[in-house]
Amino acid sequence: MNNTKIFQMEFAKVYPCYTDKAERKWYTKEQVDTIICWLTGYTQNELEKQIAKKIDFETFFREAPKMHPNISMIKWVVCGHRVEDIEDPLMQKIRYLDKLIDELAKGKKMENILRK
Repeated sequence: MNNTKIFQMEFAKVYPCYTDKAERKWYTKEQVDTIICWLTGYTQNELEKQIAKKIDFETFFREAPKMHPNISMIKWVVCGHRVEDIEDPLMQKIRYLDKLIDELAKGKKMENILRK
């Protein structure tokens, strides 16, 4: 799958995958929302509106109020590449979100996920 296809995927279709992944490990949709809001600067109400609008990933991140300043603290290797070294800013943001949801599903403490 090329980046264009990922960027054009509806966030509303991927969002249930994030919540399902968390819920399979006894975590909640609210915790997933907390992570997404922390990362993007959306409020809970704004997040719900974005999901309802069925916008794509590109629009979701472009309209994000403000990416969290501690985003640089997220370190991860995916497919042999360090996430912090991914050149495409949109792909990097998508991978950061993937990483944070993975951390929740693996039982990492919320304060650590949110880089406090």
